[in-house]
Amino acid sequence: MAGRTGSGAGNHGRGGAGRGFGKNNEFRGGKPGGKSGGFKGKGSNKGAKPGAPGGPRKPGKGQGPKFKSGKPFAGEFGEFRPNNRKNSNYAGPHRPRRPKADPVDHYDFYDHEGVRLQKLMAQAGVASRRVCEEMIEEGRVTVNEQLVTELGVRVNPDEVSVRVDGITIQTNDKLVYMAFNKPAGVVSTMEDPDGRPCISDFLRKSMNQRVFHVGRLDVETEGLLLLTNDGELANRLTHPSYEIPKTYLVQVRGPVELGVSNQLKKGVRLEDGVSRVDDFRLVDSTPGHVLIEVVIHSGKNRIVRRMFEEVGYPVEKLVRVEMGPVRIGSQKQGTIRNLSKVEIGELLASVDM
Repeated sequence: MAGRTGSGAGNHGRGGAGRGFGKNNEFRGGKPGGKSGGFKGKGSNKGAKPGAPGGPRKPGKGQGPKFKSGKPFAGEFGEFRPNNRKNSNYAGPHRPRRPKADPVDHYDFYDHEGVRLQKLMAQAGVASRRVCEEMIEEGRVTVNEQLVTELGVRVNPDEVSVRVDGITIQTNDKLVYMAFNKPAGVVSTMEDPDGRPCISDFLRKSMNQRVFHVGRLDVETEGLLLLTNDGELANRLTHPSYEIPKTYLVQVRGPVELGVSNQLKKGVRLEDGVSRVDDFRLVDSTPGHVLIEVVIHSGKNRIVRRMFEEVGYPVEKLVRVEMGPVRIGSQKQGTIRNLSKVEIGELLASVDM
């Protein structure tokens, strides 16, 4: 043992196969002290005979080690696969076949050249496409009142009515829906032969869609007026059978007697029949003036003014603040804004669209 130790120590200066590093040696890989001659320096073993200490290894004989498991070699880059698979017993990993998608063209509204339903919903601002897909699979979406739970349905946006959680979404981007806060003194027409201020004076000059107003407000009445190019919606909103509620703020001279509320709720007989309010609420009172909120579904001409005149309280100021689900809110007078997606959906749903 003492002789081996001394021999190993003496290899430091020769650059041999010992464990030490020579002065000019550098590490080139492998394990220090191995038999592969992993050190290069002045003490080169270039002339050593094969098999001699410090020299190259003798070439191996035979076919090398056999695979004990009988399986193809699994190396760094995955399993080895023979090039000629026809003559090989190796069939590769088992991959189950993907089941065929259920047919979705059985719907009456299916359009092979249409837009995928989830894409249409995303474009309408409902949610991201992935969330829209989840909504469909959860059974929250109907098309033309038919429940859709499969993905891949294609529709024509101009010919279908899509609802999410019962709320209709706008699928036709050519239709516009706007709210106009009309000032007093403006005529509820697009053009006025007498040159008075009218609705078109407040529309953007760059607007290329032709819109029309839903119903009317008399010249001195202020507030909410809907504008759209959706003819079907406009017809339904103004049809008496849908009874769309409209909310007004009415200023009259006060004080107001307590019996006026019941009188207006029971009905007032006018020249064109009996009219009544659906709700009556006192909002504010100042010396000599009272502010009242009334809700009425009638669309008759100047109906609120005529009813209050009949009960002895002529209207000093009248403002429409709501129509169905749409509210004027904090919108500035004389401005026009686009309705939100939610407002459009609720408005369409209020008339069964």
